[in-house]
Amino acid sequence: MVERRLEISLSGSAFFGLSSSYRLQVFKQIHEIVFHGKGGYDWETVYNMPIWLRRFTYNSIREHYEAEKKRIEESSKAAKGKKRGVAKPKTKPSYRTKRASK
Repeated sequence: MVERRLEISLSGSAFFGLSSSYRLQVFKQIHEIVFHGKGGYDWETVYNMPIWLRRFTYNSIREHYEAEKKRIEESSKAAKGKKRGVAKPKTKPSYRTKRASK
């Protein structure tokens, strides 16, 4: 009979896999890239990306949306400062009507 020993690493896990928190972080990054990439990436492509490229892509998309959010906030603040009303016509209206010809 062959006896199997359970090898445990110094980190405490029985194999060299991803921790649950890191795994969650990876899946969130993949989701953000696929969702906010507007159809430019599919899940499998992002999952198989090298780590450095996935992080670069994630950070680039995040910076783009942060800059867009900042521009929107600035333009909404500028719009709040200006009061926009309905412009009145420059001519006086004529209340006379022409009679229909027979």
